[in-house]
Amino acid sequence: MDQKQYKRKIYLEDKPRIEARDELLAAFDLPSQKEWTKVEEALGRVTAEPVFATESMPHYHASAMDGIAVQAADTYGAHEQSPLRLALGEQFAYVDTGNAIPPQYNAVIMIENVNVIDDQTLEIIEPATPWQHIRPIGEDIVQEEMIFPQGHKLRPADLGSLLAARITEVEVFKKPAVAIIPTGNELIEVTEKPQSGKIIEFNGTVFANFVKEWGGEPHLSGIVKDEPEKIKEALLNAAENADIVVINAGSSAGSKDFTVHIIHEIGEVFTHGVAARPGKPVILGKINGKPVVGVPGYPVSAYLALEWFVRPLVCKYLQIPEPKRQTVQVKLGRRIVSTMGQEDFIRVNIGYVNGQYVANPLTRAAGVTMSYVRADGLLIVPTNVLGYEQGELAEAELLRPLEEVDSSIVFSGSHDLTIDLLSSQIKRNRNDMKIISSHVGSMAGLLAILKGEAHVAGIHLLDPETKEYNLSYVKKLLDGMDIVLYPFLKRKQGWFVPEGNPLGIESVKDMAEKKAHFVNRQRGAGTRILFDLLLKEAELTPDNITGYSREMFSHLSVAAEIKGNPEAVGLGIYPAARAMGLSFVPIADEEYDLVMTKDFFESEKGKMLISVIQSDDFRQNVEKIGGYKVVTGAVPKIG
Repeated sequence: MDQKQYKRKIYLEDKPRIEARDELLAAFDLPSQKEWTKVEEALGRVTAEPVFATESMPHYHASAMDGIAVQAADTYGAHEQSPLRLALGEQFAYVDTGNAIPPQYNAVIMIENVNVIDDQTLEIIEPATPWQHIRPIGEDIVQEEMIFPQGHKLRPADLGSLLAARITEVEVFKKPAVAIIPTGNELIEVTEKPQSGKIIEFNGTVFANFVKEWGGEPHLSGIVKDEPEKIKEALLNAAENADIVVINAGSSAGSKDFTVHIIHEIGEVFTHGVAARPGKPVILGKINGKPVVGVPGYPVSAYLALEWFVRPLVCKYLQIPEPKRQTVQVKLGRRIVSTMGQEDFIRVNIGYVNGQYVANPLTRAAGVTMSYVRADGLLIVPTNVLGYEQGELAEAELLRPLEEVDSSIVFSGSHDLTIDLLSSQIKRNRNDMKIISSHVGSMAGLLAILKGEAHVAGIHLLDPETKEYNLSYVKKLLDGMDIVLYPFLKRKQGWFVPEGNPLGIESVKDMAEKKAHFVNRQRGAGTRILFDLLLKEAELTPDNITGYSREMFSHLSVAAEIKGNPEAVGLGIYPAARAMGLSFVPIADEEYDLVMTKDFFESEKGKMLISVIQSDDFRQNVEKIGGYKVVTGAVPKIG
């Protein structure tokens, strides 16, 4: 069948989510009629050891939108009063969501924002910014980061994260038949070695295990290519043999999103698009009297859409009420901005600090599975609310038991690999306790302590005047509070460079002269402060550094960026460079300390934290990594 007959459908409805659900349920009188150590079958099993990622996700720069890849600098003259024309092959290339970005380009413009002049030319009316609509290497999962600690009961999204990291095994009533159809030319099986532009298919396994958890019997098909006849055949077969049909991807308005057209052709479409984010481009319909739910390809969007529309169908089939999550009132640790008329489902970390629950939003990117895995709850911004200011109260649905939230140690501040080890060791000693961490940078960590939004902050802030670490910042920002500054680690900072250091980078001046592509840390990070000091000492400015504004939020994310670019350089700690197979040029030994209130330091949680830090077992595990030295016999500074 000619794909051209299925024209791009850009318009998506904004039907209220509850209205769409009720309409779907009312359309069907569903009859009532119910194995495993592999990851695909491990729902409900408990991990025996911490699990670490062996592959970054994505492992290449990927387009986040259907559109055109461009060099941002080529678009700066575009204006609605002065449209700019671009030539195919010279100034732009077409890309679909998930495609690898050609190396000569550094931005994507959505297809809806371009005007096609002819086969070789198109027109734009506003400039692109560098790295817009591009998913960077390691945006979702970074190689060597801990995905789960030991003693973790695996949930559906957890299984998808394991597969995404190429981990296939872990230590560890008549049901409605639900057919699950993954689609996409970019998808490959987990047993295949990923190549640029290919993605491991893991959504199907997540869906299947959600269905199991809700009481259904999943039937997961093989990957179906983005070809209308193959999609139609898969849908007809599924509607013949299953009670409910779920098709993944192809539900939006891209050039290969055929699903809504095919369902309309062979059945009926009730809804295409709901007023909710993420998860807007959902399709609800029927084929041969069977309900069909088309969910987006982005994992978090898909997981939410599945819960909104497939779970109610399974529960109706089984004649059981839909389960309701426990809710808790939370104080917002950061501002949340929403859009009037859209429900926003915000993934948050929640901790119990100073007598109140504090929630901090995680990334809102729909493709970041780990944001769902790590979330403690969902904060739903109603359609008539524009968002919440920092410090406001709101209600959150819990994704974890409240007692687990209560017992967590809330960690904020600078990212360090040892915090995962510390959390794992604490959980070995006390299986009801763990660390939940937010990598926001040293300065933001201190502000979290000031506002009572964290128990502990990790900092490494170099005072440009005294050339001493941390104490002056604590005295200045936390003046008047009973604070403990606990000496924790000595660690090596240095340049991350590709193996063999092909550009011969030894200093900031080398970077500027050789126009190396720098990957920076976010504002307020201790590493950023160190780099700015090095710039000042070299009598250089950010304008002298290519890529100064390119920011990452962890050492591992910086290292992942360097790994894919032979002309790149970053600044960070040795273990992250080693984890990514990079060369490392040391430039400084720094002090990474912990900040907490005196009350927390003397509490049960605080005493447990310090006892683990001081243990021989923890010290030996940390120093095995390389580039670290745990401060022994540390004398906390209290004041």
